[in-house]
Amino acid sequence: MITRTATQCVLLVGLLAVLAGCSVNPVTGEKQLSLIPESQEMQIGKEQYQPTLQMQGGKYYLDPELTVYVNEVGQKLAAVSDRPDLPYEFEVINSSVPNAWALPAGKIGINRGLLLEFDNEAQLAAVLGHEIVHAAARHSVQRMQQGMIVSAGLAGLGLALSDNEWAGLVMGGAAVGSQIALAQYSQSNELESDHYGIRYMKEAGYDPQAAVELQKIFVRLSEGQTPPGFLQGLFATHPPSQKRVEENQELVNKIGAGGYLGREVYQEKLSYLRKHQPAYEAEQEAQKLAKDGKIDAAMAKINEAIRIEPDEAGFYAFRGYLHEQKNATRQAKADYDKAVSLYPEMFSYRLQRGLHEMELNNLSQAQQDFKAANDVVPTSIAFLKLGDIAVAQGRRQDALQFYSQAAKAEGEIGQEAQRKLAALTQG
Repeated sequence: MITRTATQCVLLVGLLAVLAGCSVNPVTGEKQLSLIPESQEMQIGKEQYQPTLQMQGGKYYLDPELTVYVNEVGQKLAAVSDRPDLPYEFEVINSSVPNAWALPAGKIGINRGLLLEFDNEAQLAAVLGHEIVHAAARHSVQRMQQGMIVSAGLAGLGLALSDNEWAGLVMGGAAVGSQIALAQYSQSNELESDHYGIRYMKEAGYDPQAAVELQKIFVRLSEGQTPPGFLQGLFATHPPSQKRVEENQELVNKIGAGGYLGREVYQEKLSYLRKHQPAYEAEQEAQKLAKDGKIDAAMAKINEAIRIEPDEAGFYAFRGYLHEQKNATRQAKADYDKAVSLYPEMFSYRLQRGLHEMELNNLSQAQQDFKAANDVVPTSIAFLKLGDIAVAQGRRQDALQFYSQAAKAEGEIGQEAQRKLAALTQG
């Protein structure tokens, strides 16, 4: 019996004829094309949320109270939205790139890099309200439908998953969420989300003028000296414009400014993140130095980051990589172990350790790590290496299954899997 996830189902061209029809936009009340029913919308959001969070950087687990706070603000806005019954979730993502996104069914992520750009809670509410409208108005679903119509698949969105080094190796439905999250909305969708997001702010008690001021800041940044990360983050997916500023101001003038700003509360909630921000700045410098081949200088910088924030798993994972470049096997293993111990659910740390353990011929540990990584975000490299381990352990049938999975991928990994699959089949 063949089974498929909801995400895989919506990618099938045959569903276009079955699901085609019209529905009413839950926010605007206007009729719109509906190829994906609400039941599948819910399932897509549920299936894709965790893989997308991990592909964009993983959870920012070091300050759980910050995520609680962001979720409280988001739920306050969701309660006054046009779809208050959606299973909304709000997660702070461990990424310096300033961005926020919404998946179907109200699954919303906001990067810590964007939180640092806000001055008060009302500005946070403006961004979260905007993303809530994207979910409530089914904008993500509409983009998926457009991609399906143009190319019979989400590849029609035409965007890379992220700057994650594993992005090109992600397989199957796990890639879908990031494609949705990083695809650019239409101007009409953006204006619609601004308009109703401001109304949600007003109804929730926030000063809607904060949304206008935030857009003014974004326009100024886009026209001048853009901070690092904005072009591949918020400005890429939510391009600002003077038109948006003017239309937002017109609406605020109509409904009336005034309300809660929450500057003191916001600054207090961001205090931990701001205090430790220099650690992430040092990490970014270390990444740049490593790309230039300056491994010793990169090591000094990542050590600086660890001194400032000793509980950040990502720092140890990167230092493990640097130790590998210096052939310091024991130190690399210790750092990968530390990264996994701090954030065991993060697929990329499991992948890195698994690959290192294979180099050390610790096949049992490598197998555990590859399986754990695939449980969250399946990748071709993990399937390929699981096949290699199965061959080494004499488990031919398992090897055939793993190589068959990896062979579906494009590029060198897929080609290598095809060669090994053919050799095993003929052998």
